[in-house]
Order: sequence, then structure tokens, then C-alpha cells
Amino acid sequence: MLVRQVVADFFETNCWIIAKGANQECLVVDPGISRPSLVNRIKEEIQRFKLKPVAIVVTHGHLDHTYSVMPLSKEIPMRTYISKKDKYLLQDPYAALQKDSGIQYLIDQIAKENIGEPSDVYAISDVENFEIAGMKIESKLAPGHTAGSMVFEVESEFLISGDVLFAGAIGRTDLPTGSMPMMKKTLKNIILKMTDELNVLPGHGVQTTIAEEKRSNPYLQPNFFDSLQE
Repeated sequence: MLVRQVVADFFETNCWIIAKGANQECLVVDPGISRPSLVNRIKEEIQRFKLKPVAIVVTHGHLDHTYSVMPLSKEIPMRTYISKKDKYLLQDPYAALQKDSGIQYLIDQIAKENIGEPSDVYAISDVENFEIAGMKIESKLAPGHTAGSMVFEVESEFLISGDVLFAGAIGRTDLPTGSMPMMKKTLKNIILKMTDELNVLPGHGVQTTIAEEKRSNPYLQPNFFDSLQE
């Protein structure tokens, strides 16, 4: 498997490029916000390994994970996959922000033409199985960070975790549609049931493994779930 990481300048969001190998089709995960354009950096990686992008996979609708979806899909036509519950945020990213937040000011300063819904979007409900770029992918709705957050297991080898799970941490739950009770249920019922061997590709920060997070992440320890009501 070929996995390349392109870190966006704003919020240090990870954009992952995943393929079975060089000279193959690939998917692009969470293209965020950069100056100059993140699209050019993504294209450099694609050209370096002679890849053919066939899909954009979005873990959730926050702008730091979706901002470059429109310009990338315009330059390289391909389908975008996003949860049905977060799809509206492609058109209205303000709906996911706190009032008077710094990112609203940022949006006002950057090219607003990048905001919108591409012409080819597939809205995912929950557990679905796909074959994209020759890879078997399973999606699961994983609410908590947003109502429509999703995780994607790729070839039973990688977990695209978005802002659900980081190395040693989890995503915040205090933004609109975020929920700590839902996050706890996601962690307990989805993340903790993942196989230890999965390599985690998070939305921010370094790669990790499910085994390491089960061992050391304070948000995956039994006492964190003491107040959880099923």
C-alpha cells in the first residue's frame, strides 16, 4: 500500500493520498486549507508516483477538511464521498462554526468560490462497503465530533479516523452538532472493537495504531466511559 501525507497550512489538517501502489488509481482524503493552494501540492504527490485520483473521501464536513474539495474536483473530475448527515456543510460551512469564531474571519479572507458542493457527490448513510481505486473500503458513521463524522477502514489495514481519534487524543465535541455522549458511544462501540493491527490515519497529527491507542489513549480507558448511559 502507498500512503502519502500532505499537511495543510491552516489547522495542520492531514490530507491522505492512498493507493495500492505507484502507477495505480488513488483516493484523496480530506483536502483542507492552504496558501498557496493545497491542490498543487496534492497534484505534485500524484504526479510523483504516477497516480490516477478517482475519489475524494471526506471524514466530516468541517471546512479545514473540505475546503479544497471543489477546486480539486474541478481540476480532476472525480466523485466525492461524504456522510449524508454532513453533506449540507459543503454548501454551508458556517453552520458548523461557533458564532464569532476565528475561522469565520478566515473564511471571509479566503476565496469563497471554493465553498460549495461538487457536481458528483455520494452521500453515505452509515455502514457501507465500497471498492474504490481497487481497494476494499468500509464506512461507519461515527458521530461525536460532528453528527455526520465517519471512519473508513481500508483493506483491513488502515483506519481513516478523521477527527474522531488522534494519537493520544480525540476530536473536540463543543462545536455545533458535536456531542460528548455520542463521542463516547462511538469510541466504545466502534473504535474499541477495531482490530489492534489497524494503522490509524488521523485528521491531525501523526499516524498511530489501534493497539497503541487502546494501550495509552486516556479516552479509550474504562474510567472514561464510567458515566456513559447506553
